[in-house]
Amino acid sequence: MMRRVYLHRDTKRGIEGTLDWLVDEVKELREALKMDDKKALEDEFADVIAWLASLANVTNVDLEKAALNKYDNECPKCGYSPCQCTF
Repeated sequence: MMRRVYLHRDTKRGIEGTLDWLVDEVKELREALKMDDKKALEDEFADVIAWLASLANVTNVDLEKAALNKYDNECPKCGYSPCQCTF
């Protein structure tokens, strides 16, 4: 959906410009986490996902495929689900 709706604009903005937007949205998410406002949190999480998808599109990375390849129902480090890694 993000590719269909925004790829033309995201491509014009380029990698650096799109990355800047993603960073700004992560900062807004940080601020929303400090508040007791579920709607603000939902909005900011959605914005972060949207800008991450836009950045993946601009760099020609299939974000869904990349996530599933790395995190296919198990931890990529220990191989278990739920994760058994010690920190």
